[in-house]
Amino acid sequence: MTDTPARLLNLLSLLQTPREWPGSELAERLNVSPRTIRRDIDRLRDLGYPVEASRGAVGGYRLVAGSAMPPLLLDDEEAVAIAVGLRAGAGHAIEGMEEASVRALAKLEQVLPSRLRHRVTTLQAATIPLTRGDGASIDPRTLTAIAGAASGRERLRFGYRAGDGTETNRLVEPHRLVSTGWRWYLVAYDLEREDWRTFRVDRVSEPFATGARFTPRELAADSGAELLKSTMSRPNGQEHEVDVEFEAPASFVAARLPSYLGVPVATDDDGAEGGDGNGRCRLRTRSQDSIEWLGLRLALVDCEFTVHRPDALVSYMSELGARLTRSVPPPPA
Repeated sequence: MTDTPARLLNLLSLLQTPREWPGSELAERLNVSPRTIRRDIDRLRDLGYPVEASRGAVGGYRLVAGSAMPPLLLDDEEAVAIAVGLRAGAGHAIEGMEEASVRALAKLEQVLPSRLRHRVTTLQAATIPLTRGDGASIDPRTLTAIAGAASGRERLRFGYRAGDGTETNRLVEPHRLVSTGWRWYLVAYDLEREDWRTFRVDRVSEPFATGARFTPRELAADSGAELLKSTMSRPNGQEHEVDVEFEAPASFVAARLPSYLGVPVATDDDGAEGGDGNGRCRLRTRSQDSIEWLGLRLALVDCEFTVHRPDALVSYMSELGARLTRSVPPPPA
């Protein structure tokens, strides 16, 4: 990229993402040398942009809040007005609010001086907006933390409360925020469940970027919105009561299933609980996973097992077994 003004604007856009950028990564993104990046950083500083540098093997550059707004952006009153508007819209999922607005809020609050950030918080606290739908309220800081992790390709940790009140801790690779007009959803790859998931953002608590980078995975749909749509189109009552009996020790089965599915209980030869744990076990749990995913995870345990419920899983395993049998050519005569 030889056009210096265009390169500076691209560099500034990257630095406004709330993360630290190694100089080598910036150079790769902009297709220039690390020396050029250092000169461009100096140019941005000369223009008044507070770019901070850290040393060491994991050091890099990031844009920080300064004593004044960077030049050629917004004056104090404009910055406060825009931040309040974006916070109100983001916090209540107003229809038409897109992920770009959340990214804008993340960038703006990244460089707001503390005196302006206090004015924004005070003004928003005194304002009660009228919302649609169930009025689920979201702390804008939750949205900006998620948006920053997604833009910076950083793994994200957070607490999550399911519809039945169950609380879990999640570690995900965030893909996109999607607004339905009533609610915000996070589309992400759940590392423990080894599958794509969607999360209602109003049920997310204390999100924070871990700093661990990840390479984006291939999405299981054309877009984050399409994946969310397919998830929401599932019939109501998608939580399944699962009952599976394994012909293997409980410790063997537990080591091969995701921990969130629970712990199997040792049984005796008649299926009653309280066996010696050496030969059989039974898993009774509830799961919101798809029937197909559950079936494949059970098959990967690599032992004999019997599915007692749900009926949909029994049917699916029967069909899957028949399909696998047909996939094997008959032995030669």
